[in-house]
Amino acid sequence: MLEQRQARRMLPLMAPQLRADDQQGKRIEGYFATFGSIYELGPGATESVDSHAFDGALDDDIRCLIDHDTRLVLGRNKAGTLRLWVDDHGLAFSVDINPADTDAMNLYSRVQRGDVSGCSFGFDILEEDIDHKEDGSTHWTIKRVKLYEGSICTFPAYKETQAEARREDLKTIRRREVEDWKNKTKERMSKWH
Repeated sequence: MLEQRQARRMLPLMAPQLRADDQQGKRIEGYFATFGSIYELGPGATESVDSHAFDGALDDDIRCLIDHDTRLVLGRNKAGTLRLWVDDHGLAFSVDINPADTDAMNLYSRVQRGDVSGCSFGFDILEEDIDHKEDGSTHWTIKRVKLYEGSICTFPAYKETQAEARREDLKTIRRREVEDWKNKTKERMSKWH
């Protein structure tokens, strides 16, 4: 049986693509998540996002933030300033930049110059598959999420926070394997006596 757990996490993704349109205003567009990409979390631990992970998740109240900072909101889907959709490549976004917001305009300029080029998203895992490979490595496939926010980031947070969470998962898995082995060995030995 696959374990289900919830963990608030951030995942780094490909660089946003900047598009300015004078008729519709300034906006930043890109992908908060990509499908089929393998993210190395650390030695022996990888993760990917399933193409159905966002099914039913985009109707929630979701924000676009700067560096996961809840005080720096760029847009919100419920306000119509953030648009989210899933295509064959991943979870795409388009956020309108408020010209009266200096933080937003500063970020827009930084993305335009190429100084800021990362994306990430904050979510809880609702369902995932775990594959323990013969070589001792483990791969997680995120199957379904509760999405809270997507961020345009200088340094996506996932590498550290996610790697640490997965290290703890691997420790728990290894402890269970050792306990199972001990219990089976005790059971076999009790049959001999």
